[in-house]
Amino acid sequence: MLTVLIVSQIISWIVILGLGIALLALARQVGVLHVRVAPAGALLTGKGPVVGEAAPVLDALTMEGAPVAIGKALAKGKMQLLLFVSPHCPLCKDLIPIARNFAKREKLDIVFVGDDAVEEQRAMIARLEMQGLPFINGPIVGRTFHVDRLPHAVLIGDDGTVLSKGLVNSREHLESLVTAHEMGVVSVQDYLSHSKPHSHTPTSNTRVA
Repeated sequence: MLTVLIVSQIISWIVILGLGIALLALARQVGVLHVRVAPAGALLTGKGPVVGEAAPVLDALTMEGAPVAIGKALAKGKMQLLLFVSPHCPLCKDLIPIARNFAKREKLDIVFVGDDAVEEQRAMIARLEMQGLPFINGPIVGRTFHVDRLPHAVLIGDDGTVLSKGLVNSREHLESLVTAHEMGVVSVQDYLSHSKPHSHTPTSNTRVA
């Protein structure tokens, strides 16, 4: 009987030791993946004004009748963030509060843009507490920037240049717009594609996302 207990104890310790080794190996692999997998950035589309070129200059009115200039020169160091949204976009309702806080933190002049019935827009504004923020409602801005999927963002610099743009659905995507500008690249994806090590072997109308 004593021999059986001793053998079972030895087997138990062997199993525990094996589990510990497996857990350490798993933790190491998770660390490797964390290093290799870069954060997702705003998805750049091939339509509309090109990053690095002058943004279209537009004079628009908010839903409250206040004038908003798009693409014109701003105060030195300021940036304008256009965020295209819709009350029919499931992602927008989660992104709008995030974008509002993000713009405040980064000191961006945020302008919301939509193209839906006024009653629906006002209901969304009330529901998401967007009162006091500029909201342009109409097709002109979206058509000018060739926006065909939402949520979509465009970051414009103080000289009217398009700094970055793309489809966004999280804080990380919004942050990538500023990051891409600071790094001097078209998009985070563009930076990642060019920063990957190359092998030495030679090789041959608006939709809601």
